[in-house]
Amino acid sequence: MTSSRPLDKFAAGLAFVLGLVTILAALGSQFIGGLQPCELCLEQRLPYYWGLPLLALVLILWNRLPLTVWYVAMAIVAALFAWGAYLGGFHSGVEWGFWPGPTACAGVGTDLSMDMLNDLQPVIGCDVVQFRFLGISLAGYNALISAAVVGLLLMAMAFQFRRRRN
Repeated sequence: MTSSRPLDKFAAGLAFVLGLVTILAALGSQFIGGLQPCELCLEQRLPYYWGLPLLALVLILWNRLPLTVWYVAMAIVAALFAWGAYLGGFHSGVEWGFWPGPTACAGVGTDLSMDMLNDLQPVIGCDVVQFRFLGISLAGYNALISAAVVGLLLMAMAFQFRRRRN
């Protein structure tokens, strides 16, 4: 690693790329691979939808943001992905039967509503694992990846703090 690229921006950029690849893979598994997300799956995508645009903005405005604004934005993104790690861990526990999922995750869609297009969509229970790799479900991988993003963002913040202090 050369000194021309600060470690703080590299760690934040790596967190962004990891998050972007993850959400694109989730969307690809749904729209190309045919996997149907449950309610918890969809909720786990929210940190990506909210956090990645904010992180992209921070990366674009890296040296132009006031330091306080930079730290607040990075903390917000880290908190969003910490929430995502929690959701992934919770969803994994539902899949393993450690605890029940929310009532929206029951997987029974017998009520019809005025939203007929939505009624035609299959309702997948949150305890149904559609794909595992090395014994870990997609929810489990999301928990691990979200935690890695948090770790990278915390590293970026620590590197920034150390760089500013010197």
